[in-house]
Amino acid sequence: MPDIWILLLAVVLLLLFAVPVVQQQMTRARRLRAIREIEAERRTRVIALIHRQERIAFLGIPFYRYIDINDSEEVLRAIRLTSPEMPIDFIIHTPGGLVLSSEQIAMALQRHKGKVTIFVPHYAMSGGTLLCLAADEVMMDENAVLGPVDPRIGDYPAASILRVPRLKPPEEIEDETFILVDIAAKAQNQMREFVVGLLRNRMEPDRAERLGRLLTEGTWTHDYPITFEQARDLGLPVTPGVPAAIYRLMDLFPQAMVRRPSVAYVPIPYREEKKR
Repeated sequence: MPDIWILLLAVVLLLLFAVPVVQQQMTRARRLRAIREIEAERRTRVIALIHRQERIAFLGIPFYRYIDINDSEEVLRAIRLTSPEMPIDFIIHTPGGLVLSSEQIAMALQRHKGKVTIFVPHYAMSGGTLLCLAADEVMMDENAVLGPVDPRIGDYPAASILRVPRLKPPEEIEDETFILVDIAAKAQNQMREFVVGLLRNRMEPDRAERLGRLLTEGTWTHDYPITFEQARDLGLPVTPGVPAAIYRLMDLFPQAMVRRPSVAYVPIPYREEKKR
């Protein structure tokens, strides 16, 4: 009898490890099929950069995703595997990420000869917005948002650090703060120059310079939502609407459920019936 319990325990442990792996592989296969359907319909290379809060294996430990070196390496590889003249559809859903990784992807998109269309179904903040600046067209859901691309030094915005010498006399400022001010000034200048470089081929130089300053010099807080209307008024190449196939792909990247969900609805489209 003890041997049976040991066998049952071994089976349970095996299932605990195996079931999440099998589910993950099945979800991955469904995602690839959805991507292939979009590619066949639009005759493009589809790249998806979708960041969600996820769980580690079966333990249910949440962690947050952002644009990192692994993302940039994979995106650059996907672009290299794409014919120079072939259009690219880039689906972005991200809170941002590392400056280096975002800039690498943006440069690769700008160099691509074929048309680059970015789809923003919900939000593309910070580094995600930087990628949008390199696109030929940005198709946004009318409720989606972009964000400023002002750099941060540690936990603080570079623009806020630069204001310290204006608010306090030099003798009251620590040496470490002076170093941060110097780094912040360099980071802000570098980001502004990079943004202006992305925009220069898409708008007049003076307008590109103004927009570069607006997006990088702390005009707004880092999480300020730039709406579709604002993006259009700023001169960005945005158009309203995202194809239904993009939303279906997003459904295959569900948010991890680590607690009771706070939103509930019947997940089918409703249409108002016409009165006779």
